[in-house]
Amino acid sequence: MSINKTLIHLLFILFIGLPLSAQTVSSRLVDAKTQKGIPYATVQYGEHQGVITNEEGRFSFVLDADTTLPDSVYVTSMGYEKKGYSLEQLHDSIILLNSKAIELSGVYVFDKELEVDDIIEKMKERIPQNVNKDPIKQRFFLRTSELANMQKVDFGFEKSSIKELNKELMDSIANSIPKNAHHYTESLGDLYKHHTKYKLDIFKAADLFDKRDVSSFEELAEHMEDIFKKNVKPGSYLKIKSGIFSEKIEVDSIIDTFDDERVEQMKKVKAQMQKDSISGLTDSQRGELREMLSQLYYKENTKLDLVEKTNRYEFKLVGYADINDAGVYVIDFEPKRSSADFRGRLYINIEDFAIMRLDFENTKRLRNFRLLGITYRENVYKGTMRFAKLPSGKYDLQFMDFAEGRYFAVDRPLKVVEKNKHVKGRRKQNELLLNIDFRMNMTNKWELVVFNQEEIAEGIFTNYKEDKTVRATYMPNYDPEFWKGYNIMEPNQAIRGFTVSEEEQ
Repeated sequence: MSINKTLIHLLFILFIGLPLSAQTVSSRLVDAKTQKGIPYATVQYGEHQGVITNEEGRFSFVLDADTTLPDSVYVTSMGYEKKGYSLEQLHDSIILLNSKAIELSGVYVFDKELEVDDIIEKMKERIPQNVNKDPIKQRFFLRTSELANMQKVDFGFEKSSIKELNKELMDSIANSIPKNAHHYTESLGDLYKHHTKYKLDIFKAADLFDKRDVSSFEELAEHMEDIFKKNVKPGSYLKIKSGIFSEKIEVDSIIDTFDDERVEQMKKVKAQMQKDSISGLTDSQRGELREMLSQLYYKENTKLDLVEKTNRYEFKLVGYADINDAGVYVIDFEPKRSSADFRGRLYINIEDFAIMRLDFENTKRLRNFRLLGITYRENVYKGTMRFAKLPSGKYDLQFMDFAEGRYFAVDRPLKVVEKNKHVKGRRKQNELLLNIDFRMNMTNKWELVVFNQEEIAEGIFTNYKEDKTVRATYMPNYDPEFWKGYNIMEPNQAIRGFTVSEEEQ
């Protein structure tokens, strides 16, 4: 046998003996006309398998070795043509989608033509029948983003009788506050849900932030405690005055908080922070989900008052479309008058009047508080909700993108005076005068993808016990290999580029 044939035979034996590995398919959806990424489109690669593109149009999914390869992968997004692609067309490529106008007439058959107000009323009437409140198990991926931008931090030092509380310290405190703080958390797992009760089984999680920001605040707090204990006498009280308001605080009650138990607790927290993980992940993620899901359009505490106060909105039927092969009414809404807060678009199922998709954004500030130098505004409240039909005929959340933006500012004087009637001489012991000018923008963003849903018995929900020992992996730099082999929503550019320089770690 020739050397070539022997080599070929050997390679054949080697490759035949190797197990087939999973393959990852990655691509990006782009508008053919604008060349911009298409956010939150659905990429379906199996009967009940799919992913959602991120805000830049990027997506990826994993095909296991034992998975039957799909003949076609279908891409759908509201306002675009539904198209099928082979796996070869999707690998590391850009997929161009052509926009598609919403149908205005002549496509759907109705028993009776309805006016838009009748459609809205039927949607409201059918909420108890359409919204799922029974036990369900959902495979989810949740990404939370907390972004803070400090526009100004100035303590305006004027006077201090305590040597250590000087202008240099006040400026140091101001400089230690990060001007741009970013914190991203990603988690993948199963959500066991029964109406408003939630239990989590988290498989894997990542936490991206700068530990330096946390440690600097801890060190600052310890330094301020030392100054306080050295200079303020027991039996004193503090008169704190800001503008026309004043408050009296007993110093002994403050000193009591500096006990051994609290110090020991702080040591444990610091020790935990020095590890590459954080505690309380299950509780914190459950809290994030509860906060997010409380804003669904049919919830009592949601700020989106579209269902509760439909009389404040003007509705307009702009056409018809299809979602998951179901015909939907496409209805725009906007405030009738200044008392309403939102505008957006509804996609309501023609047959059962269930909301299958809702896009919304605020038209004005939801809160605008300003009094005596304190300003608080809620200026951003927007998002998208999508719902999928279950075998029971009810609907549950399939995807949600939700963002809140707030602004907080303080521009007022602060005077702190220590007084003590047990010390000989004058009662006033120490004094600190500041003129605080503090301004910051805060943005919270949640992205939740539900990959599959399984209706379960109530006993399964009741008997499931959470594992609260699970921890998130701390990342000072984004690691693209961390989620390899898992289906998630692709990160955006800000997350992909997240890094903490070596001197900061």
